[in-house]
Order: sequence, then structure tokens, then C-alpha cells
Amino acid sequence: MSSINSISPDKLARLIGVPHCPAVIDVRTDRDYEADPRFLPGALRRDPESVSEWASEFVGRPSIVIDQSGEQVSEGVAAWLRHAGASASDVLAGGHLAWVKLGGPLIPASKVSQRDAFGRTIWVTRSRPKLDRIACPWLIRRFLDPGAVFLLVAPYIEKIRANKALSGALAAITAAVVGVILNLAIWFGIHTIFRKTVAVDGYGLSFDSPVLASMDFWSLALSVAAAIAIFRLRVGMLQTLAGSCLAGIGLFLAGAI
Repeated sequence: MSSINSISPDKLARLIGVPHCPAVIDVRTDRDYEADPRFLPGALRRDPESVSEWASEFVGRPSIVIDQSGEQVSEGVAAWLRHAGASASDVLAGGHLAWVKLGGPLIPASKVSQRDAFGRTIWVTRSRPKLDRIACPWLIRRFLDPGAVFLLVAPYIEKIRANKALSGALAAITAAVVGVILNLAIWFGIHTIFRKTVAVDGYGLSFDSPVLASMDFWSLALSVAAAIAIFRLRVGMLQTLAGSCLAGIGLFLAGAI
């Protein structure tokens, strides 16, 4: 029987990525995490045994705590967070296993850059304000790592491009960042258009294969319309995002999705 302080996987799926989504905290044991080193979009991994040390991070904030099955340490961690001042703290009913069974999106830890001593990923981008340098940090913090750190490189670094060694290093960093963004774009595209995926591991490859029968035609239609707006009609990125959001809200209120 589920706890009064629990949330179902399907309800959590509707919260992932929205501005008011609670902090998602993964407290699975090291053994469980190593068996399935994937995490929910935006999830923060924390040690349940040291909850008293990091609970202050979530004072005044709502959170959702996830363990392996929903019946291990999540209840205790959530109770401690509420005691420490969290505005609310629920557990995911059925835990990580229930989320996997639902077919919810999961990010392989191997696809994320190594974290620093505080558990944050580090990203580098140029400081000149352009749309991609605003959209990419937003995407990373919303869906990958809420605590991500972005190092803004000064424009005058362009002068070192004449140095072949440094230019080669910059090209390698750029290729790595573009690869990560492309991987995220494909991953989110699959999990947006298809409601269910199957994890495929073998021959050195690890990816989520879409279940074709689970295609969400409204999501596909919105994606195609957004692509036409951007690449054919030359509509701005922000205008396209706003239009897609309004269309999604309209479909939701109409009961289509």
C-alpha cells in the first residue's frame, strides 16, 4: 500500500522538466546504482546515510526521494528532509524499478561528464550572448544536472586560434560539447515521441530503442510543426518554443494528451 507521502511514476513523469518540478533525489545504494547506472532527468544523487549533512540544501523546497523499490531508505530520507525544513518531501511509489517498468526516461551516467567534488558537472562556453549559449545551459540544468556549472570564456580567446596546438584542443572540446548536445537532442526526441523504450546493451553500445507501437502522434505532429517553423519558415527559437508550449497546453486541456 502506498504512503500518503508518495507520488506515482506516471504523475512524476508529467512533472519532469516543468519549472515547478520538485528536486528529484536518487538515494539508491551503490550496489543498486552500479547494477543500473542510469538516473531520472535532473536527479541528484545523494548518500542516504549522510542525509543530516545535505538536508539543508532542500530547506523550503519540495523534493521527491527515490530508492530501488520504494521500500528501502526513501521513506526515512523523506521524513528527515521534512523535519529539516523541506516544504514537502515525497517518495516515488515503487522506486527506481517502477520508473523503469513504466518506461520513463533515464540518462546513462556514462553519457555525462565526470562530476567535481560537489557532484556538479562542468561545462565551457563562450561568453558572447547568443541563443545557443542561453538555450544549452537551460536544457542542461532543466533535464540533466540542476547544479551544473558553466564557465564563460572571454571573447578574446579567439585570438589563440592561430596557435595550432591550442586551436586543436579547442576543436576537441567543441566536438565533445556538440556530441553531448546531439546525444541529448536524440535522447529527448525519442522519449518525447515514443511513450515506451527498451534498453539495449551489447557490442559496446548502450541506448534506448523506441517501441514503435507506443508512438505519440500529437508529440510527433508538434515536433514536425516546430521543425518546419524553424528551418522552413525561419521562425525564432523562442517564438517556436512559446508556440509549442501553448499548443501542448491546449492539447492537454482538450484531453488529447
